[in-house]
Amino acid sequence: MAARRTDNSWNPLADSSEDRNRAKRVTTKPQSDNPAYRLAYTDEDFMCREELRPVRLQLELLKAQMALTEADIRSTVVLFGGARIPEPGRDPWAACNETQRKNLADASCYYDEARAFARICSREAMREECKEYVVATGGGPGVMEAGNRGAADVGAPSIGFNVVLPHEQDPNDYVTPELSFNFHYFAIRKMHFLMRAKAFAIFPGGFGTMDELFETLTLIQTKRMERVPVILFGQEFWNRIVDFDALAEFGTIAPGDTDLLSFVETAEEAWAIVAERYGLERQGASA
Repeated sequence: MAARRTDNSWNPLADSSEDRNRAKRVTTKPQSDNPAYRLAYTDEDFMCREELRPVRLQLELLKAQMALTEADIRSTVVLFGGARIPEPGRDPWAACNETQRKNLADASCYYDEARAFARICSREAMREECKEYVVATGGGPGVMEAGNRGAADVGAPSIGFNVVLPHEQDPNDYVTPELSFNFHYFAIRKMHFLMRAKAFAIFPGGFGTMDELFETLTLIQTKRMERVPVILFGQEFWNRIVDFDALAEFGTIAPGDTDLLSFVETAEEAWAIVAERYGLERQGASA
């Protein structure tokens, strides 16, 4: 067995991947066929046991973290928004009633704005050697697809943090394959959204979008996270769905907490907020 180097350090021990392959070549007999004989780290049944949840949490955090570190991605711009918002001209989600279909069709303008905003962010990322301002989405359809597609429009990489769901779980076609991740734990997925974000762009969406928005606001409000731009597209939608001023008037948030939010209608307006925060050049959204 030849000695090897790991992370530039001397390591004379057997490699785990080599032992995994060696273990597959053992003679078939009752002893070697029993699950007890499997190497622990290759035994999927063992890894899925209830007692191994802490290990699985750590693995989900580490896998994406290591890949992003190896890609030298240092910061992101995160796009949150509805999976059911269609590209203009594409039929809305089939299970909708007529009112919902009309609403979603009208909301297709946000697909275009998300795509345009992602193009702008990705041009900046390319100026930064794709280390900063890399677009990150939930990796699925709707607004998420638009974000990854906008990055692809200008030849930039983008990240998809997907999650296993009964529906809508397939990664969209525009996520950079080596940056397409899948999660079991929503909590770890949200950590990856938050850990590198220099800005959040939130488009109309459902429970998942609300969850992501309020987790972000809570961390900034409680100073568990640096204050970064939180940009809401579509003020009419947001004013109808969430009465932020009423929360302040009631006293459950401080009056100044509403200042954590910025409302915009266009990609250019959103980028102007990011550009002002970080001293960047203002851009247009043309393809």
